[in-house]
Amino acid sequence: MQLSALIPVVVAVFIFMNVFFILSLITKRTHIVDVAWGLGFIVITLLTLSLYGVRSQASLLISTLVLVWGVRLASHLAMRNRGKNEDFRYAEWKKGWGKLWVIQSYLKVFILQGAVMILVALPIIFTNSAPVPTNPIPVFTRVGALMWLVGFYFEAIGDWQLMKFKSKPQNNGKVMDQGLWRYTRHPNYFGEAMMWWGIYVIALTNIAAWYTFIGPLFITFSLLKISGVTLLEKKYKGNPEYQAYQKKTSSFVPWWPQN
Repeated sequence: MQLSALIPVVVAVFIFMNVFFILSLITKRTHIVDVAWGLGFIVITLLTLSLYGVRSQASLLISTLVLVWGVRLASHLAMRNRGKNEDFRYAEWKKGWGKLWVIQSYLKVFILQGAVMILVALPIIFTNSAPVPTNPIPVFTRVGALMWLVGFYFEAIGDWQLMKFKSKPQNNGKVMDQGLWRYTRHPNYFGEAMMWWGIYVIALTNIAAWYTFIGPLFITFSLLKISGVTLLEKKYKGNPEYQAYQKKTSSFVPWWPQN
């Protein structure tokens, strides 16, 4: 992948995130950036396809999978956040940033997420812009697609199960420990990481894409240590029911619950 392939992506993502930042100021909802996450990858995918066309079966497959994932995630988050107050994470940050919250939000939420988006999308950008390899490795396509399907199942079904659980008034304040949530405390985060590793493996049809592992590695680290598991579980610190749930249920990778 040449540097020239990154330039239009960087420009497009920068404009895209600025539009969403302005929308966040208008709506006074910083969590609109969550919807931008899935839509941003749709922008990157469609942009690279329009610039370079469908160059290989791997390009077509990766683009299709990313578009399916992006539409599902963005629509799910838009419906989940509709009519709700600011997400607790962004509310805490806004409170801590004080008078500087506008510039801090711009740089640390929107621009930073745009940069992360480009990093995670490296397998997409590479596959959609690189020349077709002379000796492609088709087995990676099948393995990667299977990994993606497993990840999509965990993220989509996990989100649906949690939404259904929270929709019942009798579950207000209770800990979700049913369905996929019985085997991992964060099936949606595990699913997202698995999908991006699947995309990477498909990209390895062209072995020259090996270095794009930086993308799925970073999103996995982020989900585990930065914006995902660690941050969300701080919300339940001191909650006896959640502490009991933590003791018996795997944090990330699905596993049988401990008695």
